[in-house]
Amino acid sequence: MKKAILFPGQGSQAVGMGRDFYDAIPECKALFDEANAVLGYDIATICFDGPEEELKKSHNTQPAIFTVSAAAFKALQLKKPELQFDYAAGHSLGEWGALYAAGVISFENTLRVLKARGEFIQAACVANPGAMLAVINLDRAVLEKIAAEAGVILANINSPDQIVLSGTAEGIAKAETLCKAAGAKRALPLPVAGAFHSPLMAPAAEKMAAFLSNIPLAAPCIPVLSNVTGQPHASVEAIRANMVAQITGSVRWVESMQWLAAQGVTEVVECGPGKVLAGLMKRIDKTVSVSNIGMISDLEA
Repeated sequence: MKKAILFPGQGSQAVGMGRDFYDAIPECKALFDEANAVLGYDIATICFDGPEEELKKSHNTQPAIFTVSAAAFKALQLKKPELQFDYAAGHSLGEWGALYAAGVISFENTLRVLKARGEFIQAACVANPGAMLAVINLDRAVLEKIAAEAGVILANINSPDQIVLSGTAEGIAKAETLCKAAGAKRALPLPVAGAFHSPLMAPAAEKMAAFLSNIPLAAPCIPVLSNVTGQPHASVEAIRANMVAQITGSVRWVESMQWLAAQGVTEVVECGPGKVLAGLMKRIDKTVSVSNIGMISDLEA
Protein backbone atom coordinates (compact mmCIF):
# COMPACT_ATOMS: atom_id res chain seq x y z
CA MET A 1 0.00 0.00 0.00
CA LYS A 2 1.70 3.18 -1.21
CA LYS A 3 1.28 6.61 0.36
CA ALA A 4 1.80 10.18 -0.84
CA ILE A 5 2.10 13.41 1.10
CA LEU A 6 0.56 16.58 -0.32
CA PHE A 7 1.19 20.24 0.50
CA PRO A 8 -1.41 22.99 -0.10
CA GLY A 9 -0.99 26.24 -2.00
CA GLN A 10 -2.22 29.80 -1.82
CA GLY A 11 -5.85 30.11 -0.77
CA SER A 12 -5.54 27.60 2.06
CA GLN A 13 -4.43 30.22 4.58
CA ALA A 14 -6.57 31.23 7.56
CA VAL A 15 -5.81 33.46 10.54
CA GLY A 16 -4.98 31.24 13.52
CA MET A 17 -3.28 28.53 11.48
CA GLY A 18 -0.37 26.75 13.14
CA ARG A 19 -0.88 28.19 16.62
CA ASP A 20 -1.65 24.83 18.25
CA PHE A 21 1.53 23.27 16.81
CA TYR A 22 3.52 26.25 18.09
CA ASP A 23 2.00 26.03 21.59
CA ALA A 24 2.14 22.24 21.99
CA ILE A 25 5.34 21.04 20.29
CA PRO A 26 8.76 22.62 20.98
CA GLU A 27 10.17 21.43 17.64
CA CYS A 28 7.34 23.19 15.82
CA LYS A 29 7.85 26.37 17.85
CA ALA A 30 11.50 26.23 16.79
CA LEU A 31 10.44 26.24 13.12
CA PHE A 32 8.31 29.36 13.58
CA ASP A 33 11.15 31.05 15.50
CA GLU A 34 13.58 30.17 12.72
CA ALA A 35 11.14 31.48 10.11
CA ASN A 36 10.90 34.79 11.96
CA ALA A 37 14.70 35.06 12.00
CA VAL A 38 15.15 34.11 8.33
CA LEU A 39 12.41 36.42 7.05
CA GLY A 40 13.34 39.31 9.33
CA TYR A 41 9.79 39.86 10.57
CA ASP A 42 7.21 38.08 12.75
CA ILE A 43 5.53 35.64 10.36
CA ALA A 44 4.28 33.62 13.35
CA THR A 45 2.13 36.50 14.59
CA ILE A 46 0.76 37.05 11.07
CA CYS A 47 -0.21 33.35 10.96
CA PHE A 48 -1.76 33.36 14.43
CA ASP A 49 -3.33 36.82 14.69
CA GLY A 50 -3.41 38.28 11.19
CA PRO A 51 -4.83 40.68 10.25
CA GLU A 52 -6.28 38.78 7.31
CA GLU A 53 -5.29 41.54 4.86
CA GLU A 54 -1.62 41.07 5.84
CA LEU A 55 -1.86 37.30 5.63
CA LYS A 56 -3.36 37.54 2.11
CA LYS A 57 -0.38 39.46 0.69
CA SER A 58 1.63 37.04 -1.47
CA HIS A 59 4.99 37.81 0.14
CA ASN A 60 3.44 36.85 3.51
CA THR A 61 1.05 34.11 2.36
CA GLN A 62 3.68 31.98 0.70
CA PRO A 63 6.18 31.65 3.57
CA ALA A 64 3.29 31.50 6.06
CA ILE A 65 1.59 28.51 4.43
CA PHE A 66 4.94 26.77 4.02
CA THR A 67 5.92 27.32 7.66
CA VAL A 68 2.61 25.94 8.92
CA SER A 69 2.89 22.99 6.52
CA ALA A 70 6.45 22.29 7.69
CA ALA A 71 5.27 22.42 11.31
CA ALA A 72 2.45 19.98 10.52
CA PHE A 73 4.93 17.69 8.78
CA LYS A 74 7.30 17.87 11.76
CA ALA A 75 4.44 17.05 14.15
CA LEU A 76 3.46 14.08 11.98
CA GLN A 77 7.05 12.81 11.93
CA LEU A 78 7.27 13.06 15.72
CA LYS A 79 3.88 11.44 16.33
CA LYS A 80 4.23 8.71 13.69
CA PRO A 81 7.96 8.11 13.13
CA GLU A 82 7.21 4.79 11.47
CA LEU A 83 5.11 6.44 8.75
CA GLN A 84 6.92 6.48 5.40
CA PHE A 85 5.78 8.16 2.20
CA ASP A 86 6.52 6.94 -1.32
CA TYR A 87 5.78 10.20 -3.16
CA ALA A 88 5.35 13.91 -2.47
CA ALA A 89 3.44 16.61 -4.33
CA GLY A 90 2.26 20.15 -3.73
CA HIS A 91 -0.11 22.59 -5.40
CA SER A 92 1.70 25.65 -6.78
CA LEU A 93 3.70 27.11 -3.85
CA GLY A 94 2.97 23.80 -2.06
CA GLU A 95 5.39 22.10 -4.45
CA TRP A 96 8.15 23.83 -2.49
CA GLY A 97 6.80 22.14 0.66
CA ALA A 98 7.01 18.80 -1.14
CA LEU A 99 10.60 19.50 -2.20
CA TYR A 100 11.47 20.40 1.40
CA ALA A 101 9.86 17.20 2.73
CA ALA A 102 11.83 15.16 0.19
CA GLY A 103 15.15 16.69 1.31
CA VAL A 104 15.75 18.74 -1.86
CA ILE A 105 16.03 22.10 -0.09
CA SER A 106 16.57 23.27 3.47
CA PHE A 107 13.90 24.94 5.59
CA GLU A 108 15.85 28.22 5.57
CA ASN A 109 16.32 28.26 1.81
CA THR A 110 12.69 27.33 1.15
CA LEU A 111 11.67 30.39 3.16
CA ARG A 112 14.10 32.56 1.22
CA VAL A 113 12.76 31.24 -2.08
CA LEU A 114 9.11 31.73 -1.12
CA LYS A 115 9.65 35.23 0.22
CA ALA A 116 11.34 36.16 -3.06
CA ARG A 117 8.72 34.28 -5.11
CA GLY A 118 5.93 36.19 -3.40
CA GLU A 119 7.65 39.52 -3.99
CA PHE A 120 8.38 38.70 -7.64
CA ILE A 121 4.78 37.61 -8.26
CA GLN A 122 3.36 40.67 -6.51
CA ALA A 123 5.54 42.95 -8.67
CA ALA A 124 4.41 41.11 -11.81
CA CYS A 125 0.78 41.56 -10.75
CA VAL A 126 1.33 45.32 -10.52
CA ALA A 127 3.23 45.49 -13.83
CA ASN A 128 0.84 43.18 -15.73
CA PRO A 129 -2.65 43.37 -14.18
CA GLY A 130 -4.82 40.32 -14.69
CA ALA A 131 -7.57 38.15 -13.27
CA MET A 132 -8.62 34.54 -12.73
CA LEU A 133 -11.88 32.65 -13.18
CA ALA A 134 -12.94 29.37 -11.58
CA VAL A 135 -15.15 27.32 -13.90
CA ILE A 136 -17.30 24.50 -12.53
CA ASN A 137 -18.71 21.62 -14.60
CA LEU A 138 -17.65 22.50 -18.12
CA ASP A 139 -15.94 19.98 -20.37
CA ARG A 140 -12.21 20.62 -20.67
CA ALA A 141 -12.23 20.48 -24.47
CA VAL A 142 -14.95 23.16 -24.55
CA LEU A 143 -13.01 25.22 -22.03
CA GLU A 144 -9.83 25.00 -24.09
CA LYS A 145 -11.69 26.45 -27.09
CA ILE A 146 -13.12 29.24 -24.93
CA ALA A 147 -9.68 30.01 -23.51
CA ALA A 148 -8.22 30.25 -27.00
CA GLU A 149 -11.02 32.56 -28.15
CA ALA A 150 -10.70 34.79 -25.08
CA GLY A 151 -6.91 34.83 -25.12
CA VAL A 152 -6.51 33.28 -21.65
CA ILE A 153 -5.04 30.01 -20.41
CA LEU A 154 -6.03 27.04 -18.27
CA ALA A 155 -4.03 27.88 -15.15
CA ASN A 156 -5.14 25.30 -12.58
CA ILE A 157 -6.55 21.95 -13.70
CA ASN A 158 -7.73 21.10 -10.21
CA SER A 159 -10.29 18.35 -10.74
CA PRO A 160 -12.39 16.96 -13.60
CA ASP A 161 -15.11 19.49 -12.76
CA GLN A 162 -13.03 22.50 -11.61
CA ILE A 163 -10.60 24.38 -13.83
CA VAL A 164 -9.27 27.90 -13.26
CA LEU A 165 -8.60 30.29 -16.14
CA SER A 166 -6.01 33.10 -15.97
CA GLY A 167 -5.24 36.12 -18.13
CA THR A 168 -5.98 39.80 -18.68
CA ALA A 169 -9.07 41.29 -17.05
CA GLU A 170 -10.62 41.77 -20.46
CA GLY A 171 -9.88 38.20 -21.48
CA ILE A 172 -11.29 36.77 -18.26
CA ALA A 173 -14.46 38.88 -18.61
CA LYS A 174 -14.95 37.52 -22.12
CA ALA A 175 -14.24 33.97 -20.95
CA GLU A 176 -16.81 34.35 -18.15
CA THR A 177 -19.49 35.30 -20.66
CA LEU A 178 -18.55 32.44 -22.99
CA CYS A 179 -18.44 29.87 -20.16
CA LYS A 180 -21.90 30.81 -18.94
CA ALA A 181 -23.24 30.67 -22.51
CA ALA A 182 -21.67 27.21 -22.92
CA GLY A 183 -23.53 25.90 -19.88
CA ALA A 184 -20.98 26.04 -17.08
CA LYS A 185 -22.58 25.36 -13.71
CA ARG A 186 -20.65 28.31 -12.31
CA ALA A 187 -18.03 30.77 -13.55
CA LEU A 188 -16.62 32.70 -10.60
CA PRO A 189 -14.06 35.52 -10.76
CA LEU A 190 -11.51 34.87 -8.00
CA PRO A 191 -10.41 37.50 -5.45
CA VAL A 192 -6.72 37.32 -6.41
CA ALA A 193 -4.04 39.94 -7.00
CA GLY A 194 -3.37 38.98 -10.60
CA ALA A 195 -3.15 36.34 -13.32
CA PHE A 196 -1.19 33.59 -11.57
CA HIS A 197 0.17 30.72 -13.68
CA SER A 198 -0.12 32.68 -16.92
CA PRO A 199 2.32 34.40 -19.30
CA LEU A 200 1.58 37.67 -17.46
CA MET A 201 3.83 36.32 -14.71
CA ALA A 202 6.85 36.15 -17.05
CA PRO A 203 8.75 38.95 -15.21
CA ALA A 204 8.46 36.92 -11.98
CA ALA A 205 9.73 33.78 -13.72
CA GLU A 206 12.76 35.64 -15.08
CA LYS A 207 13.65 36.93 -11.60
CA MET A 208 13.10 33.49 -10.09
CA ALA A 209 15.45 31.87 -12.61
CA ALA A 210 18.24 34.21 -11.52
CA PHE A 211 17.42 33.77 -7.82
CA LEU A 212 17.30 29.96 -7.96
CA SER A 213 20.66 29.74 -9.70
CA ASN A 214 22.25 30.50 -6.31
CA ILE A 215 20.10 28.13 -4.20
CA PRO A 216 21.60 24.68 -3.50
CA LEU A 217 19.31 21.77 -4.34
CA ALA A 218 19.81 18.05 -3.69
CA ALA A 219 18.36 14.92 -5.26
CA PRO A 220 15.00 14.04 -3.64
CA CYS A 221 14.83 11.05 -1.29
CA ILE A 222 11.38 10.22 -2.73
CA PRO A 223 9.91 11.24 -6.10
CA VAL A 224 8.36 14.72 -6.12
CA LEU A 225 5.73 15.44 -8.76
CA SER A 226 6.09 18.51 -10.94
CA ASN A 227 3.08 20.78 -11.42
CA VAL A 228 4.10 21.55 -15.00
CA THR A 229 4.52 17.93 -16.17
CA GLY A 230 2.23 15.97 -13.85
CA GLN A 231 5.08 13.48 -13.30
CA PRO A 232 8.17 13.31 -11.06
CA HIS A 233 11.05 15.71 -11.60
CA ALA A 234 13.72 13.84 -13.55
CA SER A 235 16.82 15.48 -12.02
CA VAL A 236 18.02 18.34 -9.84
CA GLU A 237 18.43 20.54 -12.91
CA ALA A 238 14.92 19.60 -14.00
CA ILE A 239 13.66 20.74 -10.59
CA ARG A 240 15.37 24.10 -11.06
CA ALA A 241 13.90 24.54 -14.56
CA ASN A 242 10.43 23.26 -13.66
CA MET A 243 10.11 25.50 -10.61
CA VAL A 244 10.74 28.51 -12.83
CA ALA A 245 8.34 27.24 -15.51
CA GLN A 246 5.72 26.64 -12.82
CA ILE A 247 5.25 30.40 -12.32
CA THR A 248 3.85 30.90 -15.83
CA GLY A 249 2.68 27.34 -16.54
CA SER A 250 -0.46 25.38 -15.78
CA VAL A 251 -0.81 23.39 -12.55
CA ARG A 252 -1.60 19.90 -13.86
CA TRP A 253 -3.07 18.66 -10.60
CA VAL A 254 -5.50 16.15 -12.08
CA GLU A 255 -2.71 14.50 -14.07
CA SER A 256 -0.46 14.45 -11.00
CA MET A 257 -3.07 12.74 -8.82
CA GLN A 258 -3.98 10.28 -11.59
CA TRP A 259 -0.29 9.45 -11.98
CA LEU A 260 -0.06 8.69 -8.24
CA ALA A 261 -3.10 6.41 -8.40
CA ALA A 262 -1.60 4.62 -11.41
CA GLN A 263 1.53 3.88 -9.36
CA GLY A 264 -0.59 2.14 -6.73
CA VAL A 265 -0.99 4.98 -4.23
CA THR A 266 -4.00 4.20 -2.07
CA GLU A 267 -3.60 6.84 0.64
CA VAL A 268 -2.73 10.54 0.57
CA VAL A 269 -2.13 12.84 3.53
CA GLU A 270 -2.55 16.60 3.09
CA CYS A 271 -0.10 18.34 5.41
CA GLY A 272 -0.83 22.00 6.16
CA PRO A 273 -3.73 24.42 6.53
CA GLY A 274 -7.12 23.69 4.99
CA LYS A 275 -8.57 20.66 3.22
CA VAL A 276 -8.53 21.82 -0.39
CA LEU A 277 -6.32 19.05 -1.78
CA ALA A 278 -8.16 16.30 0.08
CA GLY A 279 -11.39 17.60 -1.41
CA LEU A 280 -9.93 17.64 -4.91
CA MET A 281 -8.61 14.09 -4.53
CA LYS A 282 -12.09 12.85 -3.66
CA ARG A 283 -13.31 14.28 -6.97
CA ILE A 284 -10.36 12.92 -8.97
CA ASP A 285 -10.25 9.35 -7.60
CA LYS A 286 -12.69 8.19 -4.93
CA THR A 287 -10.73 4.95 -4.38
CA VAL A 288 -7.83 6.84 -2.77
CA SER A 289 -8.09 7.38 0.99
CA VAL A 290 -7.51 10.99 2.11
CA SER A 291 -6.68 12.60 5.43
CA ASN A 292 -5.48 15.98 6.70
CA ILE A 293 -2.91 17.13 9.21
CA GLY A 294 -3.80 20.77 9.76
CA MET A 295 -3.94 20.88 13.56
CA ILE A 296 -3.01 18.84 16.62
CA SER A 297 -6.43 17.17 16.83
CA ASP A 298 -5.88 15.69 13.34
CA LEU A 299 -2.86 13.81 14.65
CA GLU A 300 -4.95 12.25 17.39
CA ALA A 301 -7.60 11.24 14.85
